[in-house]
Amino acid sequence: MNRFRIAFGAAVVAGLIACGTPTRVDRAIDQPTVGQSTTAPARTPTPGVDPTTAPAKITKTVSVEQENATQAAIEYLDSQGFSRKGLIKQLVFEGYPEKVATAAVGTLKVDWNAQAAIVAKDYLNGEAFSRKGLIGQLEFEGFTHDQAVYGVKAAGL
Repeated sequence: MNRFRIAFGAAVVAGLIACGTPTRVDRAIDQPTVGQSTTAPARTPTPGVDPTTAPAKITKTVSVEQENATQAAIEYLDSQGFSRKGLIKQLVFEGYPEKVATAAVGTLKVDWNAQAAIVAKDYLNGEAFSRKGLIGQLEFEGFTHDQAVYGVKAAGL
């Protein structure tokens, strides 16, 4: 399975986001994790900014490259599942400096457990895996052991 291909064009993803269609990022963020309350505050339209803790005015300026890397990260998450490490690696592969890629991913509120579940389900749709083998594959993809175990369990294995 080629983990570095884009399933959807940027225009399609941008159109989905613009019209308010739920995307994989929305689903990954909105799904409660084990022990997480299901009454979490609603997701804000600005990724990574919690209006209850954010200052009234954000004074930090972000470069165009940083904005582009953040948008690219969102588009990747809309098309397929990624671990945090895997998403940073993909952005670096696309030519973003590691520092910029890491900062871009750090601005997003992503449920990495849900991402592990997406990746686990994708793998099981294409190949047969043992539980141990799929956990190992997810760890190879950059998920922590706990995230991999969660993803495999959520995938039904």
